[in-house]
Amino acid sequence: MAEVAIPRTRPARLDVYRPFTRADAIAAGISPALLRGPKFKLIFRGVYIHASTPVRPLTRVQAALLIYPSGAFASHASAGRVYGVPLPALPDEHVSVLADKDRRRRKGIRNHVAPQDRTVVTVRDIPVSTPEDMFVELSEILTLVDLVVVGDALVRLKLTTPEALVERCATASADAQRAAALVRRNVDSPMETRLRLLIVFAGLPEPDINFKIYYRDGTVRYRFDLSYPEFRILVEYDGRQHRDDLDQWDSDTKRQDWFDHNGWMRVPVFSRGIYRRPDETIRRVASALRSRGAKVPARLSDDWMPHFPVRP
Repeated sequence: MAEVAIPRTRPARLDVYRPFTRADAIAAGISPALLRGPKFKLIFRGVYIHASTPVRPLTRVQAALLIYPSGAFASHASAGRVYGVPLPALPDEHVSVLADKDRRRRKGIRNHVAPQDRTVVTVRDIPVSTPEDMFVELSEILTLVDLVVVGDALVRLKLTTPEALVERCATASADAQRAAALVRRNVDSPMETRLRLLIVFAGLPEPDINFKIYYRDGTVRYRFDLSYPEFRILVEYDGRQHRDDLDQWDSDTKRQDWFDHNGWMRVPVFSRGIYRRPDETIRRVASALRSRGAKVPARLSDDWMPHFPVRP
């Protein structure tokens, strides 16, 4: 009787420069001993990547999802990393599942159980919460100010609208509702959001966002982040580049000359005026408004204090 040759199973092809599981590695012919060596590094227990590949935030999200069964999706801070919105330092990944049995215990990953009818979208080939759902999820772990920063960024990235956030948060927590009501269009940066909130929480009038000054031909000459056009007051956050870049310095000097000749008062604010001495910023803005005849309460609100602590 002739022998029948049994074909050998070829190892599965594996891209080791993307996150992969231990089971994937063994199926591809990579031994456990090789996985433990210097050629690969561990992202989470049971999930690896080639040692030469940097583990970026998005890589960690992809790695975390490999641990879970189909239907799991990135939520909370992990969803924020997928969408690319500004977040404070949050070390853990967040994965939502649709049933309690689908939870997985791993150091560095937080589990959540979402409703069965939760809408999930795909962004960068990653299943993720919708922008509006993510905003509500983040209300559980972010401060009010950081949450409004996220909301302003989502609107800037054209991922949602202030109205959509308000509608979604109508059945959410009071914190989520308050944050959604403070989200605005046309906000260019997180520091602009923080400066605006500091002013508003102090009980001062809310400044206009992205007010424009035009040339006679209709092109934009200047665009002001925060301003009170009625009183010709500009409140502007100045990043470090405005002091270190000579071309920027020259441009700013020309702008200041234009302000002086056209009766505009500029109130520049640096990071110190938000993170260390917000009280000074409030005083300066209030003083500018009073000097131009604006109605400013004799006693300002203290609501800003829990969100912007003074650090002499």
